[in-house]
Amino acid sequence: MPVPPVLPVPIVSTIPVVTKPKLDTLIVILRPPSPWKTAFKATFNLNESALSSNWRGGGVNSIGLNAQLNQKANFHRGRNSWDNEADFLYAFVANKDQGYRKSLDRLFLDTKYGSNISTQWNMFASLNLLTQFAPGFKYSTDANGQQRAQKVSSAFAPAYITAAYGMEYVANKWFKIRLSPLASRLTIVGRSERFVDVLGEKPYGVTQGRSTHFEVLAGQILAELDKGLGSNMNLKARYLLFADYEKLALRRVDHRLDASFTAKVNRYINVAITGILLYDYDQDRAVQYSQGLSLGLIYTRQNPQEKK
Repeated sequence: MPVPPVLPVPIVSTIPVVTKPKLDTLIVILRPPSPWKTAFKATFNLNESALSSNWRGGGVNSIGLNAQLNQKANFHRGRNSWDNEADFLYAFVANKDQGYRKSLDRLFLDTKYGSNISTQWNMFASLNLLTQFAPGFKYSTDANGQQRAQKVSSAFAPAYITAAYGMEYVANKWFKIRLSPLASRLTIVGRSERFVDVLGEKPYGVTQGRSTHFEVLAGQILAELDKGLGSNMNLKARYLLFADYEKLALRRVDHRLDASFTAKVNRYINVAITGILLYDYDQDRAVQYSQGLSLGLIYTRQNPQEKK
């Protein structure tokens, strides 16, 4: 009988195939994620109106600008954190025959070191500066019917530097509150006599002939909210309470609320409403407020990107 042919047996290799790792994978392995998280936001809003010389509906030619910049740089490693924020807001309006007039002006710098003691509570020490950088005027009409402008503030006059120590409660990603039973505040008003005619004998609590007023022992509460509302709206607010223990009384407790609501029309166009509500016994015995509505441009940059 014929012998059947011997068929070759396929050889199955047991050697694993080594694939070349991707470049981005190597980068992640060699360079771990940075402990720094940064975020930047800028909005520029312009409003304008122009009327012909024979416009019978009344009104005045005007142009206005509202600009806001916010930069955050936060460090976190283990139990320790270091949070930094710079917040700038400025707005003006220029009406025909009235000239340039400032409407909003704020500079807020804040740095805070924290150490976790639980998932939601931190011990912290902070230092912040709250001031403005452009002169401010009170506008009125004299006995002859002429408009006059009296200076009521200037660059870093007043400026508030506050050091605080205490506990911080972080409720979630969009709300946190600092409770500081120990706080000190330095009020700076260079040449305070410039404002005596308008603000009285002690402008912003600073005695004439001096440039500073120091509140050594006080308490402070600082609450911050930064909440996204849907996919294209955001509500941001900062509330500050300051109480000097030496002059502790309900009417002498300072309150300040800064709030802004932003709605994106598209990636670069937004509508914004900003407002400031202020009660400071050393400035005025009544509540002060400022509000603005604008349409303009928005630009944001964040690293790393927030997860949707």
